[in-house]
Amino acid sequence: MDEARLRSLTPGVLAVLVRRGADFAAAEDAVQDALVEAVRVWPDHPPRDAKGWLVTVAWRRFLDAARADTTRRRREERVDREPPPGPAPGADDTLWLYFLCAHPTLTPSSAVALTLRAVGGLTTRQIAGAYLVPEATMAQRISRAKRTVSGVRLDRPGDVSTVLRVLYLVFNEGYSGDLDLAAEAIRLTRQLADAIDHPEVAGLLALMLLHHARRAARTAPDGSLVPLAEQDRRRWDTRAIAEGVRILQTALARDRLGEYQAQAAIAALHADAPTAAETDWVQIVEWYDELARLTDSPVVRLNRAVAVGEADGLRAGLTALAALDESLPRHTAVAAYLHERDGDPATAARLYAEAARKASNLAERDHLTRQAARLNAQRDR
Repeated sequence: MDEARLRSLTPGVLAVLVRRGADFAAAEDAVQDALVEAVRVWPDHPPRDAKGWLVTVAWRRFLDAARADTTRRRREERVDREPPPGPAPGADDTLWLYFLCAHPTLTPSSAVALTLRAVGGLTTRQIAGAYLVPEATMAQRISRAKRTVSGVRLDRPGDVSTVLRVLYLVFNEGYSGDLDLAAEAIRLTRQLADAIDHPEVAGLLALMLLHHARRAARTAPDGSLVPLAEQDRRRWDTRAIAEGVRILQTALARDRLGEYQAQAAIAALHADAPTAAETDWVQIVEWYDELARLTDSPVVRLNRAVAVGEADGLRAGLTALAALDESLPRHTAVAAYLHERDGDPATAARLYAEAARKASNLAERDHLTRQAARLNAQRDR
């Protein structure tokens, strides 16, 4: 059973059910039931039209649930609307679903969480990690969002900024582990850029392209992480970098700066440096200052501390880091890096080991563990 294929079909099936009148929460439940049935049936009896099969089964599951509901009589009128057998429409409704999940009845944070779960395919734990909240808190937020849109007519698409936030988080999740998710986020952002003349849409597309261009160099043959400074820049995708820079320059020329353009500018400066030693850290700090002004994000300030350490000296970086909350994710890893660069391997080794214990990503945990072991081995010589 090809799970990636099933996941790619899910948005289209969900869109069909919503368009036929199913409320979003019930439609999602029906589609999940159909996916479970597909996993059971398809290995022995693969359908000729996979999407049509899923639509038919999901629609029947929705109708079964509707009959048991208190509004049974009204919903049973939809029985006659069951589609005849045959191929389902091949239109890509994924981006349309992103906008519907950003419905005006939802707060932006709830809309993002619902979309990531229902359309993006992320787990509740992954979404909670992106928002830096406990998994139970995010589960409650998603449940409330489903209750809010249940029964609401989904005919008013939401705000572009909310959709951009969802695409950004989907890409980040894919960039850290799942190539298909990252590629899907880029594909949808391209669609959005073609449909909407918006500098932040262009900024997000540029950011994705510039980060994705480094994908091949981010891991060693054994699967271990390769830090940016140690990556083989010959493996970077120069065509993607050139496209990203071109899109970014066009967006910046409109003088409507937003957070995605600022992030893309930082990525472009890294991509422009022939070697890590030639990185323009002074200009990167300036862009981080702009980004902090736009977002007031603690994660941005954490990344800025690294840039300050490179531009103004390691002590300056440590001073900037000291002003931040130590519970911030990756705070300990950044502290370890800055202490190592500042000539304190004993403290750095201890902090790398501590950061490894806190890491939620297996590849990151292995990398931090190796860093601690390397410094301990050097000290024991």
